[in-house]
Amino acid sequence: MECRMAWGKLNPCYQDAIAIRKAVFINEEGIDPKDELDGTDEDKMHYVGYVDDEPVTTARIDMLAGNRVKIERVATVAEARKQGYAGQLIKQIIGDAQRSDVAHIQLDAQLPAIPFYQELGFAPVGETFTEAGIEHRTMEYQAQA
Repeated sequence: MECRMAWGKLNPCYQDAIAIRKAVFINEEGIDPKDELDGTDEDKMHYVGYVDDEPVTTARIDMLAGNRVKIERVATVAEARKQGYAGQLIKQIIGDAQRSDVAHIQLDAQLPAIPFYQELGFAPVGETFTEAGIEHRTMEYQAQA
């Protein structure tokens, strides 16, 4: 799988990220488009994983104050799930963040996805909360010793 990054809505990679998110979050999960397309996409970095030049998985990155990163909007198209693509993408993001001396990586996981993120080195913190009608829990990356 090839990972590409994009800033800005004119980049084809950005357009692929939005298309994946619409397919997964709006069409499959029924999230309100106003919640999913929250008006902050142009200010964030987007990663997209491609297989045979077809976009299959994506994540949005928010650069936070204090040398912190938040991974957001992780999604994989239905036909590419359970093949390790999202895991590869998250590992790429973690590696890029570590090479940039990011001190803290976090994400808000849907509850069924918690075991997936735990396998990648994230640990749950805090209480469960609801976003867009779906229960989530914040997770933080724990660097492997």
